Amino acid sequence: MRAIRALLFVFCRWQVTGRRNVPRRGGFIVAPNHISYLDPPVAGSALHRQIFFMAKVELFEIPFLGWLIGQYGSFPVNRGVADRAALRRAEQLLRAGEGVMVFPEGTRSPDGRLMPSELGIAMLALRTGVPVLPIGVDGTDRALPRHSPIIRPARIRVRIARPLRFDDLHGGGPLRRQAVEEAARRITAALVELLPAWRTARVRAMTQDR
Repeated sequence: MRAIRALLFVFCRWQVTGRRNVPRRGGFIVAPNHISYLDPPVAGSALHRQIFFMAKVELFEIPFLGWLIGQYGSFPVNRGVADRAALRRAEQLLRAGEGVMVFPEGTRSPDGRLMPSELGIAMLALRTGVPVLPIGVDGTDRALPRHSPIIRPARIRVRIARPLRFDDLHGGGPLRRQAVEEAARRITAALVELLPAWRTARVRAMTQDR
């Protein structure tokens, strides 16, 4: 990760705030917004802890890229289906005290604006009892735009929030849907506080309409 940090510092003038909020030990879920393929190395490099992350299986089929992301602790997940093998792997890592990156939105935003968190990350957090670390990433979509193979100079900012804990949502029995939905809502709300207003306008409007 040192090489990536040096590249980001020189080429992208990156800025990271909130590193003190990263748990020093124990399992936790890293939850960044997702606007570019640069997000995993950018968010992971900001933490100074080994982070494992789910990557869509198609990325492993791309020459060099598949090998590279494998070197940085990624493991494949099939999107659009309930990939139980990937979920088991994530749970194993979390229970072993590791950090696992999961994008709450489930996929890259098509326009850079935040989308609501899906229920999968909330279920994973509630099942394992680990905290969720929200991370706001801004600028990676300018450094590596959608459908572009070329990284270009652009300022990147990473903001790390305090970990979210959901002890009050544990009922001691089977997970209740209301608890999962509430955990997902809190993750979305935390990301809203970390990002520029234009990136969060849509999800804030959706919340107000309810």
